[in-house]
Amino acid sequence: MKAEKGKKETPNAATTVEELFEAGAHFGHVVKKWNPKMKKYLWGEKNGIHIFDLEKTVAGISEATKAVADLAAAGKRIVLVGTKRQVKLMVEEEGKRLGIPYINQRWMGGLITNWKQLKQTLDRLNSLKQKREAGQLKKYTKKEQLLFDKEIIKLERIVGGIASLKEAPEVVVVFDTHKEKLAVKEASNRGVTVVGLVDSNANPDKVDYLIPMNDDSAKALEIMVRVLGQAIENGLKKLKESKNQNENK
Repeated sequence: MKAEKGKKETPNAATTVEELFEAGAHFGHVVKKWNPKMKKYLWGEKNGIHIFDLEKTVAGISEATKAVADLAAAGKRIVLVGTKRQVKLMVEEEGKRLGIPYINQRWMGGLITNWKQLKQTLDRLNSLKQKREAGQLKKYTKKEQLLFDKEIIKLERIVGGIASLKEAPEVVVVFDTHKEKLAVKEASNRGVTVVGLVDSNANPDKVDYLIPMNDDSAKALEIMVRVLGQAIENGLKKLKESKNQNENK
């Protein structure tokens, strides 16, 4: 079985066929739920379950990590997207660690196609937080201050992860392209680069850099958050170095 063969590494953040296999990344969905467009990424089936060819998974990881590192180094606005239970906390932690926007509650329809309107919501959240921190909300009654606090909590839950966005995303890194198909569709339709995990039941057509693998295994997702996060971090470091060199000229 190809899924069990030796080690291969990505250039930006190493992972191996062995590590992916141990994490269960090779398991697809039950055969009857498959998307035929994923056929070329599959080794075959076993006990009614599709099995990924992990050598092709590693190849996809290699291409995707190089792409996100280059995009980050070019200063592109990258957003991590992962709302499913297994990955939402990982996405939040990685987004905060890298200092980049993330979505781990639900995709905000119009984030790309209706950016100006959504920006008003982000501006409202940021304005309220700044006023509260500056003590400017203390002039209101306790009841009014409580209403402001509730509004901040609500907005934080909905858009808190993308509050730092100044313009619409240019890249989305999606950890379940089937569940987040609305995000993939909106991004693709507007020419936003889509990097994503694609399971055997998903449609790969609108994904620019696809990683064919099990997107339900928590261990496999943990590997991919680490791998893609490290690639983005490498790119951000190059961007910072480039800016410093330009400032010193």
